[in-house]
Amino acid sequence: MLITAGVKKARGLVSVVASDADNVYITLTARELNPDLFILARSTDESSERKLIRAGANKVISPYYMGALRMVQAILRPAVVDFLEIAFHGKSMELQLEEITVKPNSNLIGFSLKEAEIRKKLGVIIVAIKESSGKMIFNPSPDIRIKAGDTLITLGEVNNLLRLEKMLQA
Repeated sequence: MLITAGVKKARGLVSVVASDADNVYITLTARELNPDLFILARSTDESSERKLIRAGANKVISPYYMGALRMVQAILRPAVVDFLEIAFHGKSMELQLEEITVKPNSNLIGFSLKEAEIRKKLGVIIVAIKESSGKMIFNPSPDIRIKAGDTLITLGEVNNLLRLEKMLQA
């Protein structure tokens, strides 16, 4: 079934069948067929999460755990949850949380966030920067320099995010 679905040429696979054992089997088989595949798998418990990682999943998500966290946050931080729902589900605002990778030929390489004037020109907030090394910098300083391979985690209106993406790829 995976071969028929084109797993050998695919860039990503989401394995979310009901059984954790089946998700492990799908992950293991898909990893064998395509070593470069990004695999996202669902698990119901922590021990299955470890098995899925060992089987080759790049990311494992437990909907039960995520749901529980969201319910706790709704009680403890209701305004934050309201904001995230607006940002993620587009209720009354056109905000989107996006990741944009800086291409090697970008004109903004070497500029600080302040010098690039991303917020001033586009109204886009840089929430974090994931460096090519994997290091995550939350709430980056205006003095941090933009480097090729950085992934900017951004928050803004969709049309402005598209404009920023063009800037970071040109």
